[in-house]
Amino acid sequence: MSDEQQAKSPKDSAIETTYLVMPSQANPQGTAFGGAIVAWIDMAAAMAAQRHCGKEVVTAGIDSLIFKEPIRIGDQVLLKASVNYVGRTSMEVGVQVTREDPYGGNSVIATSAHLTFVALDENKKPVPVPPIRPQTEADKKRYENAKIRVKARKKLLKKIG
Repeated sequence: MSDEQQAKSPKDSAIETTYLVMPSQANPQGTAFGGAIVAWIDMAAAMAAQRHCGKEVVTAGIDSLIFKEPIRIGDQVLLKASVNYVGRTSMEVGVQVTREDPYGGNSVIATSAHLTFVALDENKKPVPVPPIRPQTEADKKRYENAKIRVKARKKLLKKIG
């Protein structure tokens, strides 16, 4: 097995990034546009996928996106992304979005998402990615849940495809 095919743990490629919600990213009610949050999610997930495979990646799909709590102007938004599961050329990345009140210190999970990325070579063709090696119990649970999502997605695409 080559060096680039050595298994990696989710923490090897995990990322955390923080944003501040500004008025231009919110609707008249003062809550963040879903599109702004989705853009941040996509960027964070892409960075984790790139770290995992060391290649250019493209978003193949957003498999789930759940807005649980509103995010308001002035909130600090913490995104945590990590690779949950790896296929041959694709990766599922999970992203957890936490809303933090900078004044009261309260934080709550506001959004969660699962995205699929495909690794590309220099010719923009799919290329194999290193396997994932879940280490913690949480890693293992995310891996098993991702396997279920991948199987269900493939079954659905076969039915409607």
